[in-house]
Amino acid sequence: MKIIIDAFGGDNAPLEIIKGSALAVKDLGAEIILTGNEAEIKRVASENNISLENIQIEDCDEVITMEDEPIAVRKTKKNSSMAVGFRLLNEGKGDAFISCGNSGALCVGATTIAGRIKGIKRTAFAPVLPSNSGFFMLLDGGANVDARPEMLYQFALMGSVYMERVMGVKNPRIGLANVGTEEHKGNDLYRETFKLLSDSNLNFVGNVEGRDLSEGVCDVVLCDGFTGNLILKTYEGVAITLMKKMKHMFTDSLKGKLAAVLTMKDLKELKKKFDYNQYGGAPILGSAKPVFKAHGDSKAVTIRFAVELSMNYVNGNAIDIISSSLFSGE
Repeated sequence: MKIIIDAFGGDNAPLEIIKGSALAVKDLGAEIILTGNEAEIKRVASENNISLENIQIEDCDEVITMEDEPIAVRKTKKNSSMAVGFRLLNEGKGDAFISCGNSGALCVGATTIAGRIKGIKRTAFAPVLPSNSGFFMLLDGGANVDARPEMLYQFALMGSVYMERVMGVKNPRIGLANVGTEEHKGNDLYRETFKLLSDSNLNFVGNVEGRDLSEGVCDVVLCDGFTGNLILKTYEGVAITLMKKMKHMFTDSLKGKLAAVLTMKDLKELKKKFDYNQYGGAPILGSAKPVFKAHGDSKAVTIRFAVELSMNYVNGNAIDIISSSLFSGE
């Protein structure tokens, strides 16, 4: 299987992207196509003793930065590493595309270059986040600031398929993010979405409150992109703050250092449990071809896991299942 990766998207490009690609080749047997400046990729690989075996390079001379408008992927930077990645995906030269770059541009490319699944009204950003009992998917994580009930219903369907076919969750539980668990809570969007989901064949468990998300009360959390992005950034921020506080607690005094020695194994397990790197990236659900957004500061291991998820996405035939589910009324 060939996975296309934007070698110049993200804060740690191209070094961590190249290292992660080499890991994916070694661990997963993947074939990788890196898009970006060929001379620079080869220089970085050589200086860091990274093998480029089974890694093809598609040379291009532009990069979409975080300051660029999202539409740049189609208009002003058609020869950028991201735009070229989409072109290769459309031409069937790769099975999936991964980028750590500009989220807005990636969503525009997934919608207007790769195209939407027939019948899907909007694509959605779908990060997977850790919880006390495992993990959950947040839909929409920020692609659509405004939404309609039928859009949230389609997000629920797509999220259910992804969690089952890619993440291995049987009969995923769908929850609707709200200000209370009662059926009448929320604005018109959430009340109408509640009715749609209640009448569907999906495993809808009702409204869920923000404080319960970390406990794993459901497998897919539905909301509009404005709400979802606030949840995502708050979730990440609190986790980072807590880890910093714990680090200081265990390093600022002799008592703390002794406690750290006694609990080191448990601390490492805790850090691993809440490390987003193991989830690899967020699929842009609704795109007619597999497109993944990895975190902007992704390390090599994140890229490796993103490749694994994208391969599972392709092997799970998730896009065809989503398409057939739309027209079967599920």
